Amino acid sequence: MATMALSGACLLKTGSNVNTKFTGLTAEADWEVLILQAESYINSVTRYNWTDAYSTLNVDVKYILEDAVSCLAAMYAITYEMGGYTSGNEAQTMLDFLHDRVQTLIKELKEIKVRDFVTGA
Repeated sequence: MATMALSGACLLKTGSNVNTKFTGLTAEADWEVLILQAESYINSVTRYNWTDAYSTLNVDVKYILEDAVSCLAAMYAITYEMGGYTSGNEAQTMLDFLHDRVQTLIKELKEIKVRDFVTGA
């Protein structure tokens, strides 16, 4: 079960032209897969299991995690089928923005973990 983001947050970031697979009857199950993959990626790249620690985190850190996971899951959904967007450029611009945001948030999460380690030592 996904911990860090809901499908609605992801869907908002895909724009209105995302494939109907992510808005239809099976959308929730499809989003669950993408969100879980995004959570695992965030845990791996930051070298910290945010999922296991989630209930103990500050609300601001939770929102950073939600932002990162929903951006990444939205990227997965956009790349699933880019033909619904008005142009390839539209989809690519969205992907570029989301990618930049994920990279910024990952950097922030790494700094939070280092800061917590240093202050807790």
